[in-house]
Amino acid sequence: MHDAPTSSPVPRPEHSRAFRFRRAQNWLTLGFTYAAMYMGRYNFSFANAKLSETYGWTKTEVGAIISAATLIYGLSALFNGPIADRIGGRKAMLVGAVGSVVFNFAFGLGAYLGMVGTGTVLLGYLATVWSLNMYFQSYSALALIKVNSGWFHVGERGVFSAIFGSMIQSGRALIYAIGPLVVLALPWQWVFFVPALIIAGMGLLTWLVVRDGPDEAGLPALDTGDASSGYTGKVDLKYVAKVVFTNPVTLTIAVAEFCTGFVRHGFEQWFPRYMQEAQKLSLDSAVFKKGAMAVVIAGILGAFAAGLLSDLLFKSRRPPVAFLGYLIQVACLGVVWMAPSLNAVVIAFVLNSFAISIVHSMLSGTASMDFGGKKAAATAAGMFDGMQYVGGAAVGAGMGSLLDRFGWGVWGPSMIGFSAIGAVLMLVLWNARPKAHVGPSRDKAGGPPAQPPTEVGAPRTGTHG
Repeated sequence: MHDAPTSSPVPRPEHSRAFRFRRAQNWLTLGFTYAAMYMGRYNFSFANAKLSETYGWTKTEVGAIISAATLIYGLSALFNGPIADRIGGRKAMLVGAVGSVVFNFAFGLGAYLGMVGTGTVLLGYLATVWSLNMYFQSYSALALIKVNSGWFHVGERGVFSAIFGSMIQSGRALIYAIGPLVVLALPWQWVFFVPALIIAGMGLLTWLVVRDGPDEAGLPALDTGDASSGYTGKVDLKYVAKVVFTNPVTLTIAVAEFCTGFVRHGFEQWFPRYMQEAQKLSLDSAVFKKGAMAVVIAGILGAFAAGLLSDLLFKSRRPPVAFLGYLIQVACLGVVWMAPSLNAVVIAFVLNSFAISIVHSMLSGTASMDFGGKKAAATAAGMFDGMQYVGGAAVGAGMGSLLDRFGWGVWGPSMIGFSAIGAVLMLVLWNARPKAHVGPSRDKAGGPPAQPPTEVGAPRTGTHG
């Protein structure tokens, strides 16, 4: 394998005004659809305490719903990645949107199932329905990355991942803004009905606007300069398995993402309840509202910081930026552990959201496109995002049981070690980059096809356009 060529005889299609305009239509629609999907995922945290209040369930019992759903998301992402690579990102997003609409409605309708009581049967119903929602949610991240891998060159993905990160956080911001209002003003099930309606609308726009690549929108195809560049052989399960599941770099990132999942979901699924119970704040208090919005804004800024640092300072390397994110997480969780004051805890929450966004943007959002390449991007994203949610499954019933037994004092320290492990793994991958193929595969000419890359190499010397 060699580095990419130093020049291109044909101007890159992204230089044309038509390309930029059509790409903007594509990623704006896709980004806001994914933001809507985020609303149909993070709405659960605002019903967390309400479920205990309404049905008398312990944190362990409510946590069982979180564990079941996050585990299903993680496992399904692993298996749905190759499916999304085969059917394309546009179809995968539509499948995810339809399923999420159905099962968000089904979860809210659980409030009206009086005939099954308020005990184990209802708990089982809600856990099953929310797990099914998360199964379909897993398609959305895979679809987003699959589509974008065909529209963005490797040298510009960091910055554009930052833009997407901010759009995704807009969905989180909206549910953080309306979630408390809905829970306080309406029956709790409406925090599931409202996102379902928004997802339905964005799903329709995705069907009308989004296309999987420039060539499907009537434009020239784009050589993205990633791990698929130069490969024109058959893209099947054997190919994506070789690119993703046998590469030591992708396997190391997957382990790091397991650690990310434990911290991310341990924080995001439980922090509204922590503020209510440990800090004695109501959901409509000014401190909670301002803190929640600051957490979201910090997530947006984290995505932008990650993209700019990666593309401009670290020359499109992702691990160094993720390393910085993990270090900030360790410091912030230490402050939450000590909890010296409410202001210190709020600041730590905000900075922790900034750090989580840095890591998530670099690994699940960008490294999956780089090391999977546009032909296996969804499979790589499925492994990274899947492992993140497998790690997150432990913070449902496991975290709930821990909190029931020892109280909120163990919440912060329970997550610190995972951030530290992630930081060490990023040091190992500090100089990791994707490598392109030597050239087009020769299978059409009768010779052996070029093999997918399984290692990383030196910095690229080609132009990024």
